[in-house]
Amino acid sequence: MLDWTDRHCRSFHRLLTRRARLYTEMLTTGAVIHGKRDRLMGFDAFEQPVALQLGGSDPGDLARAARIVEEYGYSEINLNVGCPSDRVQNGAFGACLMLRPDLVADCVRAMKDAVALPVTVKCRIGVDDQEPEQALFDMAEHCVGAGVDALFVHARKAWLKGLSPKENRDIPPLDYPLVHRLKRAFPETPIAINGGLTTLDEMREQLTVLDGVMVGRAAYHDPCLLLSVDPDVFGAPAPYADCFAAVEAFLPYIERELTRGEKLSNITRHMLGLFAGLPGARSFRRRLALEAVRPGAGPEVLVGAVQEVALAMARMRDVEPDRSGPQAADNAVSTAISAACCAAPSTSPV
Repeated sequence: MLDWTDRHCRSFHRLLTRRARLYTEMLTTGAVIHGKRDRLMGFDAFEQPVALQLGGSDPGDLARAARIVEEYGYSEINLNVGCPSDRVQNGAFGACLMLRPDLVADCVRAMKDAVALPVTVKCRIGVDDQEPEQALFDMAEHCVGAGVDALFVHARKAWLKGLSPKENRDIPPLDYPLVHRLKRAFPETPIAINGGLTTLDEMREQLTVLDGVMVGRAAYHDPCLLLSVDPDVFGAPAPYADCFAAVEAFLPYIERELTRGEKLSNITRHMLGLFAGLPGARSFRRRLALEAVRPGAGPEVLVGAVQEVALAMARMRDVEPDRSGPQAADNAVSTAISAACCAAPSTSPV
């Protein structure tokens, strides 16, 4: 999720689910140790619980980075043993480490000795010509022996030779039963599954066997999916009735960030998947893509984009929304969003 799950993305996603754990984009040990930490690692306390995902293969560097992560207040450190990108391969970490379970164990042990935070590992079921059952179980055995607190398994192989990172997310076949067998072999170790899960029904089915589900692109491309997580998975109320209300609640954050010099497009690029499947969704995306990048763009751009959906839904229902009242964002941002809410169905669009 490099360049995807930054602090703006996580802040919006936290509005949609208060119970799910959020994960950062992967940061290398070099970036954590030598980079501009506040820019790379800073987060709002509202995002908690949030875990930082680390990329690296040197136990000493990982231990040093882990101490910094702990000082910043994160809830978990997740070691990436699954990313197949060229950048990661050149650095000899990520999915390459599936070939070195002994080294992964040393890395886990070094971080566990350095910090009190939970240390978890996200891995694949194998790479290239590895036999998945042997590769995955060997990795799990080494990690459990080193004291890992949980395993997150992307239930696909990664082909480091011959497939691009994008192809590695789709082409290698999924093997959920293998991950289920892993759980039976390591019943005391929390094990979560990742890969190919796009609906709440699919996720609930996995939770009958496993301890957790990690969802990346499905939630990013359709953030409204997250509004169903708290009631459907945790038995808790949804934070908002629908995504219209969630957008309204996000406006103060946007205004605050803009006053700090942030560009609107850096925030709203994480919202392009909102209202997926609803009338007006394409106009919503087009308007954000074209207008949010303009110099000085403000919250009124988002308000107008949301109104595209509200108006399209009203036309579909043959209802004309109330157009009265000021629409300028500088004095009626909340009013405009409220009008959009009124034009939407009373139930969640998820």
